[in-house]
Amino acid sequence: MISDWFQRVGSSVPRGFSRYFILDVLKKRPHSGKEIIDAAIKQSDGMWKPSPGLIYPLLGRLLDEGLIEETKSGKHQITRKGKSTVEDLESISDILKKQMDVVLRIGSVGRFVAMDVLEKIASMGSLLSSNVSNLTREETSKYKKFLESELKKIEKQSIKKKGRHIKID
Repeated sequence: MISDWFQRVGSSVPRGFSRYFILDVLKKRPHSGKEIIDAAIKQSDGMWKPSPGLIYPLLGRLLDEGLIEETKSGKHQITRKGKSTVEDLESISDILKKQMDVVLRIGSVGRFVAMDVLEKIASMGSLLSSNVSNLTREETSKYKKFLESELKKIEKQSIKKKGRHIKID
């Protein structure tokens, strides 16, 4: 089971990451496809070198979904809808970081819980990211609330386990 998990998450760039990387880069200013590739290489210190075969079709899908648009100069810029998507993702990311920090501090049990949670979130994230342009604001809010409530449950369980561990020592 763990080996299956590593195969799914073992690449240096998780599934769906490229899509959000592009939106994040375009949030700052318009870029060409080549500039997006260069930004990825620079920010990853050369560890991630996305190919034009990855970036350009993805730019096409983001255009089709209305998350980005092309400027007169041929560069791409994020749309209002794209900015809203990025803001939602940043909110979820902040919540995840806080929750995972608690879980990872608990030791090996916390790490296994974290791996399980990350696997579920990655699966859900892939599903959502492929359909994000079709979600209404209400549906997006519903998924966000669901993820927040699940993370709060994990935090409560982690705190209880940590409390038991402290009492035993």
